[in-house]
Formats: sequence, C-alpha cells, structure tokens
Amino acid sequence: MTRVVNSRIRLLLLVILLAFGVLLARETWLATVRAASLSKLAQAQTKSQVVLAAGRGTIFDAMGTPLALDEQATTVFADPRQIAKPKTDARIAARILGLKAAQLYPVLADHSHGFVYVERKAPPDKATLLAKRNLTGFYFTPEEKRVYPQGPVAAPVLGYAGVDNTGLAGLELELNAPLTGTPGEETVVRDPLGHVIDVQAEKPVRDGHNVFLSLDHTIQANAEQVLRATVAKWKAKDATAIVLDPRTGGVLAMAMEPGYDANAFPRAFAKGLQANHAVADVYEPGSVFKVVTIAGALSDRLVTPQTKFRLPYSIRVADRVIHDAEPRGTETMTVAQILQRSSNVGAVTIARKKLGQTRLLKWMHQFGFGRPTGIDFPGESAGLLPAYWSGSTIGNVPIGQGVSVTAIQLASVYAAIANGGLWIQPHLVDHVQGEQRLALRRRRIVSRRVDRELLTMLKGVVSDVGTAAAAEIPGYSVAGKTGTAQKPGPHGYIPGKYVATFVGMVPASNPRLVVLVTVDEPKLDIFGGVVAAPAFAQIAAFDLQYLEVPPDRPLG
Repeated sequence: MTRVVNSRIRLLLLVILLAFGVLLARETWLATVRAASLSKLAQAQTKSQVVLAAGRGTIFDAMGTPLALDEQATTVFADPRQIAKPKTDARIAARILGLKAAQLYPVLADHSHGFVYVERKAPPDKATLLAKRNLTGFYFTPEEKRVYPQGPVAAPVLGYAGVDNTGLAGLELELNAPLTGTPGEETVVRDPLGHVIDVQAEKPVRDGHNVFLSLDHTIQANAEQVLRATVAKWKAKDATAIVLDPRTGGVLAMAMEPGYDANAFPRAFAKGLQANHAVADVYEPGSVFKVVTIAGALSDRLVTPQTKFRLPYSIRVADRVIHDAEPRGTETMTVAQILQRSSNVGAVTIARKKLGQTRLLKWMHQFGFGRPTGIDFPGESAGLLPAYWSGSTIGNVPIGQGVSVTAIQLASVYAAIANGGLWIQPHLVDHVQGEQRLALRRRRIVSRRVDRELLTMLKGVVSDVGTAAAAEIPGYSVAGKTGTAQKPGPHGYIPGKYVATFVGMVPASNPRLVVLVTVDEPKLDIFGGVVAAPAFAQIAAFDLQYLEVPPDRPLG
C-alpha cells in the first residue's frame, strides 16, 4: 500500500515538473523570440496619435463686430465592437442628442467598423449629458464649429465653411488660406482601461489669422432691410445694393434680397439663394451706361456740355428704330440735357456722329467693362461686350443694350467719377491680421476737367426736370443716373421683364458714398427713377446720418 502511494506522489511531482518546464519554455520563447513583436503590439494598443484641430480665424466687420467665428462643440464617436447593447445605447444617445434612434442603431450595431461618428460637432451641453451615462464604446473630443452670429447679415458675401471648417463659398472660400491654421499633434498613452496616463511628443497648434472687412454690419443690415421692402413693394424677383467708399474702394455694404441665414447655408444652396448677384451676375445696364458715351465724347473734345443737337423723337439705325422713353416732338437738346433727361436718341446721335465704333469701344475698355474688377471675391464675372459689330450695334451699345455688366463694375465706375476720375479697385477685405495690406490697382479713367463736367451733369439728373427726382435727400446734393433695361432672352428681348437701376453719389459736392441699387423684374412699374431711386435715397440717407456726414446744402 505504501509503495502505491509513493508511486502516485512521484507521478504527481513529475507532472508538476513537466508543467513548470512547459511554462518556463513558453516564458523563454515570449521573452526572446516574440519580445519585439509583442512590444509593438502593446504600444499600438496603448499609444495613439491624436491630431489637434486648429481654430479658424474670425471674420470681423470694419467696426470689429464678428461676422464669422468658431464656437466650441463636441464630436461624439463610438467603437461598435465595444458596444454590447447597440439598440439600447442608440435609443439613449438619440434621445439626448436629438437624433433618430432608428438611423443610429444600424451604425452602432455594425461590428465591422472600429470607428463611427455618432454626431459631428454636437452642442457641448448635450454631449456632456451623454458622457455622464458612461456608455461603453462612446468617446468625446472637442472641435470647433463655424457659426455666423449676425445670421442673415451679409450671408451671400461671407459664404460658408463646411463641417471640416474648410471654406466652401464666398469670403470663407476666398480667404480659406489665411483663415485656416496649422493642426497640432500629440501621442496619447492609455492604460488597459482606456484612461489617459501620459501625453508625448506634442506639436503645438497654430490658429488661423483673423480677417477684417471693409463692410460695416450696420450699413449692411440697413441696405438689406430697404431691399426687402423694395422687393415686396414692386413684387420683384430680387434686388441688389452696393455701398462704396469712393475714396478707398472699400465696399461698405453688398446686399441681396431675398436673403437667407448664413447658419443655414445648405438649405439656402438647395433653394438657389446663395449666389452673390453683385459680383457673379451680368445684366444689360440700360441708361446708366450712357455716362461712358458722354464721357468719351467729352474726353476726346468732340462735344462740350453745351453742344446742341436737333433730336427727333425716334431715329432708325440699320434695322432698328430707337426712340426716347417719353413721347415728344423734335427738340434741340444740349449734351447736358441729353444726359439729364436720358435721351436715347441723343446718346445714339452723339455716338454715331461724333464717336464712332472705334472710339466707343476704346472708352468701354477704358472704363473697365469686359474684364473683372479684381474684387477679392470668388467667381467674379467679366461682363460681356459685343461679340461682333453689326450695323445696329451703334444704336444699342451707347444706351446700354447689347452689352452686359456686373453691379460691382458699374459701382466702381461711378465711384471713379465721384473720386475725381480716379478708378480704385473695389475690395471687401481691409486687412488680414499679421499681414501687409494688398496694394490696390488704381488708374485714371477721365481727366479732372471731364470729371467735373460729368458730376455737374449728373446732378441735373436728380432734379425736378431729370429722371430721378425720387433720389433726392433733404440737406444733401445728389448726382446719379437712372437705368431701365429690358431683359434679353434666347430669342430677343423678353416682353414685360426689365431691370431697374439707380446709381448715385452723395454729397455731390464732395462724395463720401456711392450707392447702387438694381431691382430685377419689378412688376408694378419698370423705371429706375421710380423703382430703384427711392431705395437709393433711403439707403444713402441712413448711411449719411450713421457716418455723421454733414449736409452740403440748406434745407427748404
């Protein structure tokens, strides 16, 4: 019996020795052969590279009011492979974050992915509530979300930055490079439970530069309000207004209606409301273009403001009959009266008898039509000059037909007239923080002599006998020009569809502002002096008071 017990004890010891031998051999193999690969695996499980997003620069208006800035948000993501109850967790997360559980559940239940977004850039307070539930597999990281605190103010100008804070439209796109910073990077070491125990190799974040615009949000908001009322009153398709400082070329307002909230850009894009009509759209200007014809004839000393022409009510030019807007008998008019009363027959007569095709084309190019102004905004149109010159072209172009322009081109030309004949490149950006201001292009388009003559004649437009008495502002002298142009279509001009324009400068004695208003497809009336001129007066009167520009003529 004792011999049997001893045999069993020896057998048990042998088994134990063999087991220890196997474990020792396994340990030796792991410590030598697999040491390097297991070390890498352990590091991969506990160390991770984290990219630190850079803050996007803020866009300020001229007064330092933020128009576009980054706001703190929290991105919620998950590892579905760690989630044991995807249906329950989806219901909890959806309720707290305001999502749909039916859409979130299949995302959390798909174990083929180790990373999925639950909600990108969620409100921090909601993300905090969800974090308190301690759901396994849910993670939270801070991010910046682009917001537009002024809502609809200047929305088509500002544009939009997408979910990754990359500029997709407007100034956000144009200024994407300076606004975008340089991301940082760090290595995060976690324990087996996922807790952070160390941060290594940190590369600092460099935020983007702030940008300061020439826009004034108060002037901008007022212009938008006036346009809303104008569109509603005349049941128009849309309307555009530009307020320029002629001394600097700075755009103080660039308004469009109907507008939209910049924070809802994707919905506005789907409805086609995001376009910047002032820069991207072209249209036939009508009589506001007559200033080119008159300025060219004055500059080439072919006429003076007092030169007289005997003008019938209508004339034939090739296959077209040109007539004035209002029926009248044959009259003698001076060049000043032709511009003041916006005589189509008079402008065409000056072009045919004095300028001719070559000179007229030269002055169109001199004024900058047919090429972009170079304004700092994406997608600027160059406008359209006649592709070829037919017999009737000399009857169209002098009165602003058969040629297409942008609103910013027209505004910059009238700003040059307000500025003594010196054209200055229009711009929306005053400066980028930490960078030098860009040099603006300047060129003289007419002499000071001709400019003074043009200003005097344009003052006459805004008078009882001119076409824009509705543009008068009590206490201030106004110079400007009306335009009423029928809209062209694929088969000639479209009956009943017009663009009404007024562009003017105040105070005319020493212009501080140039304001352009254009109304597309007004229904109840079509004339620039009736539809657009009152909107000009409302915008300009507000701006003059806001900027504390003193009156230049007595009241009464």
